[in-house]
Amino acid sequence: MLYNVYCDESCHLENDRINVMVLGAVWCSQSKLSEINKRIRKIKERNGVSPTMELKWTKISPAKIELYKDLINYYFDDDDLHFRAIIIPDKTKLNHKQFNQTHDDWYYKMYFDMLKVIFNPSDRYEVYIDIKDTNSYSKSQKLKEVCSNSLYDFSQKVIQRLQPIRSEEVEIMQIVDVLIGALGYNNRKFDHDFIKSSAKQEIIDLIKERSGYSMEKTTLLREEKLNLLFWNARDII
Repeated sequence: MLYNVYCDESCHLENDRINVMVLGAVWCSQSKLSEINKRIRKIKERNGVSPTMELKWTKISPAKIELYKDLINYYFDDDDLHFRAIIIPDKTKLNHKQFNQTHDDWYYKMYFDMLKVIFNPSDRYEVYIDIKDTNSYSKSQKLKEVCSNSLYDFSQKVIQRLQPIRSEEVEIMQIVDVLIGALGYNNRKFDHDFIKSSAKQEIIDLIKERSGYSMEKTTLLREEKLNLLFWNARDII
């Protein structure tokens, strides 16, 4: 089977003053991709927005709440879609010097820890990461090297492609953005005077209701709809 895996990240910088970091991926059979993207465009049209509009966690507002609810409900209703994320609840506790590594070294280890549960050595995968900046291509090649070597996939038969793409051009990538955004928001430590978004909280509550999970704990390893790993600095990597 050939699968497409779409990856995104939130708050991955070391010193951004945000406690939580999230790496996540949605995957599906490549044969189902066209149908899924069409369904997402239909959801946009049904809610009165352009089918080319990019859906993002940062754009959620009371005026667009039904659009994002429709997207989340569609994700949970479609058995062909799966999600995996690794959440680092507190980056301030990282001690890279103790493990003789840089933040970048650790970042790639975390990315592989997120992806390794998805990969089956008997299947084939094309992996896409969201373009963040001009370093996205070199980052994707480094990640491909790390993943292939860790899987003993030296001939790169399992991971056939790993490249950056623009999230606004692929609807399924927008699901990743919303899910990791919800995880980050739910586990972020805000200043005491910060006013939370009621619309974003509605989306979080819907994800909790549909998944049956609190979004604050590691799930079972074989969970495929909302597979979560909460990593902490005591974990051996």
